[in-house]
Amino acid sequence: MATMPADRSPDSTLALLRAGYRFIGERCDRLGSDVFSTRILLAPTICLRGRPAATLFYDNERFQRESAMPLRIQRTLTGRGGVQGLDGAAHTDRKAMFMSIMTPAAIGRLGHLFDAEWRARIPAWEAAGAVPLYDELGRLLTRVVCAWAGVPLATSQVDRRAVDLHAMIEGPAVVGARHWRGLLARRRAERWIGDLVERTRVGIHPAPADSPLRVVAEHRDTRGALLPRRIAAVELLNLLRPTVAVDRYIVFAALALHDHPAWRQRVHGDDGATEQFVQEVRRYYPFFPMAAARVRRPFDWQGHHFPQGRRVLLDLYGTNHHPALWPEPELFRPERFADRLVDPFALIAQGGGDHSTGHRCAGEWITIDLMKRAVTHLTGGMRYDVPPQDLRLDLHRMPVLPPGRMTVTNVRRA
Repeated sequence: MATMPADRSPDSTLALLRAGYRFIGERCDRLGSDVFSTRILLAPTICLRGRPAATLFYDNERFQRESAMPLRIQRTLTGRGGVQGLDGAAHTDRKAMFMSIMTPAAIGRLGHLFDAEWRARIPAWEAAGAVPLYDELGRLLTRVVCAWAGVPLATSQVDRRAVDLHAMIEGPAVVGARHWRGLLARRRAERWIGDLVERTRVGIHPAPADSPLRVVAEHRDTRGALLPRRIAAVELLNLLRPTVAVDRYIVFAALALHDHPAWRQRVHGDDGATEQFVQEVRRYYPFFPMAAARVRRPFDWQGHHFPQGRRVLLDLYGTNHHPALWPEPELFRPERFADRLVDPFALIAQGGGDHSTGHRCAGEWITIDLMKRAVTHLTGGMRYDVPPQDLRLDLHRMPVLPPGRMTVTNVRRA
């Protein structure tokens, strides 16, 4: 049995927070291995990257998600008791609930709402002068996803809800004020949605029959019981929050169009080129840094031993930039997807494997659809200027955004 390469630091938690997205990849390069051991939060941890590692990681016979995700992530980003931390029949049942929502018709309805809201905002952007795209998109997507989900949202509440959804996304991988904002935002959001679930169940709020709110509120688990109020709130937020998080990908798409202006013409009116462009944005730019699981039962892989209960981290960003998978991975080249099918264990920006049975994000199709629509608006629906600003991405920060928040000026309808 080979000795697993190891990061010899007594504990690498602070190093992870300092290194950010490149923590696993830098150590893999230094150790000459796509698997190594370390200690995170004082616990022994195995880190992986690459396609074989992703294929292993999404094997539900070898790994489980229960207790894998650190509590600070559950308490801010995902919520406690959500689908991300379930296994076996409970996961299959809960994932089926989400997949029942992800029909082409439902995704199309969300997309039409998005298009209409984008077009409606252009006059305000024309009058605003400077428009921080990230902030505007957060509010836009909050309005859109709530309308789609059947969640009532007064105009006066849009800013507050958007700020809270952003705070939950920002909170897990930081210490101090940003983390506490994420904790408080999570509590407020679960109260808000929990109250709405209760009102829906007793008929005070008659949500449409096919709305995500109604689906979640009326879902019964494997024992035939309604989801507890808080769990139902967690799961509905697991639809709202990730959809709002697409604003990051749209910002990255706008950044890519700015940095690679030749693609503005290539994607205009060409759905195939737009698809290539969007997939390369998802591969190239940083979104989720890593995913966590625990070893279900002991096994050996590639000469290394994985003991039962050991936490394992899969490097999502590093796999999307692995030179064995992606020639010239640090170059932005959408044409790499011209004749390449999306491999579920190579392009893993939102998890890997199968959507229905595994832990790949159920909302991935929503992400791709909204990104394609946004690229169409950015290249054909409006014109704008990008003033001087700091657009560098600091990969030490998780999650990352350009400091200038992709501010645009002189917006005008095309």
